Formats: sequence, structure tokens, C-alpha cells
Amino acid sequence: MAAIWHELKIGPTLRALLSGAALAGLALSTGCTTVEAGLDSFSGAKTDDSLQAGYTSTRQPITFETAQQSDPQSVIGKSQHPKILAAYGGAYSDPKLEQALAGIVGRLAAATDDPNRAYRITILNSPNINAFALPGGYVYITRGLLALANDSSEVAAVIGHEMGHITANHGIQRQQREQAAELASRVVSEVLENESAGQIALAKGKLSLAQFSRQQELQADSLGIAHIARAGYDPFAASRFLKAMDAYANMRNAFQAKDPNLDFLASHPSAPQRIELAERLARNVGPAGSTGTRDRDRYLDGIDGMLFGDSAAEGYVRERTFLHPGLGISFTVPKGFVLDNTAEAVMATGPDDTAIRFDGVALPPNRSLVDYVNSGWIGGLEPGSVRQRQIHGLEAVSAKALGGEYSFDVTVVRLGGQVYRFLTAVPAKASVDATQIASQTADTFHQLTPEEQAALKPLRIRIVEAKAGETADTLSSRMIGVDGKERLFRLLNELGPDDAVKAGERYKIVAE
Repeated sequence: MAAIWHELKIGPTLRALLSGAALAGLALSTGCTTVEAGLDSFSGAKTDDSLQAGYTSTRQPITFETAQQSDPQSVIGKSQHPKILAAYGGAYSDPKLEQALAGIVGRLAAATDDPNRAYRITILNSPNINAFALPGGYVYITRGLLALANDSSEVAAVIGHEMGHITANHGIQRQQREQAAELASRVVSEVLENESAGQIALAKGKLSLAQFSRQQELQADSLGIAHIARAGYDPFAASRFLKAMDAYANMRNAFQAKDPNLDFLASHPSAPQRIELAERLARNVGPAGSTGTRDRDRYLDGIDGMLFGDSAAEGYVRERTFLHPGLGISFTVPKGFVLDNTAEAVMATGPDDTAIRFDGVALPPNRSLVDYVNSGWIGGLEPGSVRQRQIHGLEAVSAKALGGEYSFDVTVVRLGGQVYRFLTAVPAKASVDATQIASQTADTFHQLTPEEQAALKPLRIRIVEAKAGETADTLSSRMIGVDGKERLFRLLNELGPDDAVKAGERYKIVAE
């Protein structure tokens, strides 16, 4: 969660804002996204060039910038690169990890079908699991994805997939397709008098655009698997990692409300379809385990000590508690709720489609909290419900609101020049009361002591070797700050529910 927030208009659509935003923030990409002009909204953001840790992988002894000069698409990637860094918290710098990744990229570059193409690989300082490419050879991979991968071949599969997008000019094709769709939308809206017919035509156009994107993903999968096989990596790494991403996404979304509209224009094929294709393509190379290397130990050495989860600037989620060392605040959500720290706010989702959103805004000291709550930013406010109170010695105001099929509790707490807001949404038919859920959360809000702030440390990936007699349970018990320790341990190490750990093998855990 950033230290500065924007005003939030609350009204009948708060259900979508709370539940939908939580889904959007928690959803993990099971593929990649080709980012282009849609990120122009970040054009005002500034980045520190010293944070840009990129890698040039080319068969020719030239720099990435020099190689770009002959690439007419490079202007797109170059213009968007600083915006990508601004959107994802900058680049992540770790010399040991960078060396491991550079070795993978160099091996792929030596086996490319396009030896004149240069690539710049950037690790993004984000816990999200994602990878994407820009025209001109810019490839991005998050440290969240690197934490989930288990060997060099899986990372090679991801990077090879993104190189496939660039080789096939998917970024340019998608940009042209989107421009054509936008033009078609204007024609439909201006020419067709029948509103219903116009909506159907627009929907078909959007569906066609989404299908086009799915075909691009499948083509990039095919190109990527062939590429890593030529480079000597295990061709089954792609299907193995697709399964890992799908399992991780299912775990994260286990307690989230389902919204079918979120999948309507999904830009990626379903996970089973991609996995089946990846396995079929790998079998064309050879039987599982018969060809290619995984290069696991070298990769594990590279990610040992890598940051896991949120950074100090965003605040930390420790099971059901949120702590922000910079802001000096903390709160805990009730049992049964799942916390997630998104770029816009801290979200919590719980049983019976209940949701909590925590954010903050600047408020002048001379403006009363009662006036702020009554100022119109809360739609459906019940005037008689506004009440003043104290939370751990801090001035606070709570109120109730109604909107659609949901009831809401809004609690604001003043701390210095900031007002922190808890927005709780509960279905009207639910057996729990919004005020009760809100109180259980807001009443835990408090300032951290200087000692507590100084003691907070980020979580990191640590590589440990299993000793004789150790189990998944004993190894996962060494993990801290995460929910569902054994389940997460198994997902991070690609262990099935019945798979046993092996003495002498190395595994990932999450610790300080």
C-alpha cells in the first residue's frame, strides 16, 4: 500500500469496489501481458535510473542500446520502460540473482532463431506473479514469479515465451488490433440506431479481440518450448510451471468471491488448455526426463535470500496482521479473513462474501472527522449512525451506509495529518453484522512503537536442506509471516499433497 492515496467515492457500487478490487488485486497471472499504450497514464511518474537493473543478452559483443538502433520497434519499448518501472515499484537489484538470470538468458540467446535481436531482461520489484514483454526486446519478470519457479528451466520457459511474443511481433499486432477495435466501436455507436444491435456488435468485437490474444499466447508457448529445447533445457518445464502458477492462483483465490465477468475478456487460454498443449509439444522433443537439464541447484543458489512478498515501502502482511514500518501503524483482521496488500489499498476478504478495504487520505487538522464523514463521499449514509469514538487514544468516527444488497460500516481514524479508513461490506442477508466485523478490525488499529518499527524485517526466500527424518510439516513450521504454511511450502516446492520431502534435497522456505 502506498503512503499516499486518492479520494474514494463510495456508493452503491462499493460491492464491486471491495470484492471486485480484491479479486483484481489478488488474481495471479497464469500467463503474461503485453503492455503498450495502455500504460500512458503512468507517464507522469518518475523513476530513479539507478534502480534500473537490466540484462543484455545477445550473441554479438554490442550493447543493448546499440542493437536497438536497427529495430524500428525499439521506440515503443524505450518510451514505456520507465513507466513499467514506476508501475511495478522499480527494478529489483540482487547481484547473485542477476548473475543466475543472466546465465539463463545468455543460453537462450545463443539458441535463438533471431540472432540479430537483442533483449533486455528486467527483474521487477513486485511480489505479483507475472512476466510480460514490450516491442523492441524489453522483457520483464517479477521477483514473485522467480520465487515460485523451482529451477532454471522453468525460468527459461517463461523468458522463452516472452521472447516468442517479441519474435512474432505480437505487441505490434495487438496494438493494431486494438486501434481497429476502437475504430469499429465508434462506427457502431455512431451508425447503428438499434442500441441492442450495437451492443451485440461491440461485444462480438471485444470477444474477437480477446480470442486473438489467446491465439498469440498459444503461439508464444509453442515458440518458447521449441526455444528452450534448443537451448538444452527440459522442455517439460513449461507445463510444470503452468501447473505451479495455476495451483498458486487457486490457493490465493480460494476465499474470494467469484465474478464470471472477470473471465469474459480473459487474455489467456484456460490453464488446462495451455498445459495440455505444452505437454504435447514437449513430448514431441522426447519422453519426460529423457532430454534437457533443469539446472536446479544453480537456480536455488541464485534466489537464496531474495525478497519475498511486500517491501518495507508497501508495508508487510503477517498472516492476519498488516504492519507498515514507515507509517508506524498496524491492525489485524478477524479469523477467517485473507489479507492482501494491493497498490491501491489493503484488502481483506472473508466468509459469506464479506470484504474490508483499508486506505488513507490527507486531511487538514482543522477539519473535523464528523464533517468529513458527512461531506458526501459516502453514498447511502445513514445520518443518525454517525458517532464519535476513540481507538487506542486516537480520534475516530464510525457510520453506517446502505447500498444495493450490501450494508456498510465506515470507520475513519485520525493520526497526524492522515485519516485512515476502514470500509467494511457485508451482504444484507448475511448472518454477521457489518458493524461487528468493522469493530473487530478497526479496534485493533494502533501506532507501532519505535522499537516495533525497528524490529520489522522483510520476508525472504531461504534455501534449506532436508535432514533425515524431516517432513513437509517440520520444514514448513520454520516459515514465518504466512498463512497456510504447509500448503504454501508444497506449492513453492512443487510438491503434491502426498509427496514426501527427501533427505539431502534442497527446499524453499519463507523466513526473515
